[in-house]
Amino acid sequence: MRFKRVLVKLSGEALAGPEKAGLHGETLMAIASDIAAAANAGHELAIVVGGGNFFRGVQGLGKGLDRASADSIGMLGTVMNALALEHAIDAAGVPARAMSAVSMPALCESYARKRALDHMAHGKVVVIGGGTGNPYFTTDTGAALRAAELSCHALLKGTNVDGVYTADPKSDPDALRYDHLTHDEAITQNLKVMDTTAFALAREAGLTVVVFSVLDAGAIGSVLAGTGRATFVTP
Repeated sequence: MRFKRVLVKLSGEALAGPEKAGLHGETLMAIASDIAAAANAGHELAIVVGGGNFFRGVQGLGKGLDRASADSIGMLGTVMNALALEHAIDAAGVPARAMSAVSMPALCESYARKRALDHMAHGKVVVIGGGTGNPYFTTDTGAALRAAELSCHALLKGTNVDGVYTADPKSDPDALRYDHLTHDEAITQNLKVMDTTAFALAREAGLTVVVFSVLDAGAIGSVLAGTGRATFVTP
């Protein structure tokens, strides 16, 4: 098994499915079933989820909010998604545990590295909300941080395209797709699939980043099985 323990980064927009905002039930259950199948195949899984389907911190800057306050609202959106995904994975037959970097014990367990590792070792999927618990950091950076500290073998970045391209393939028909990149190449070419801080952290941790389309049925399982279409970003 090439990647035994992995962290999957899901955007909030992925959980919105065809809707512009909120949670789309069918999409949520499809992604949860994919995660459950990967867990049943023997993988140890952590999930970091964004909150863009509810609120993005940068959106608040045009609504009279300062960045720190806006990011705090965005963190709450990620916790809502983590709770929804926890329930959906449980419903798919695999135990899950939502954890938050922002302490809210009435709703879910506070994130702690050793507790997360223990949950994963006992077959639970750990779903992490709250980003890093700090403003000014994206959930991509939070995903790289958690993948590094949980000693994951890879960070799977689920997007709406099947890899990394030289430009947005939806708007540029001449965009070229990469099968493989290094972290340095991704940073120097300013490729937008993850922010520079996240790539730099992954580079320092020697972490492989796998970029794939989460919209395809069974995408997570296919990537882990080595049959899915993806771009590999390596040290």
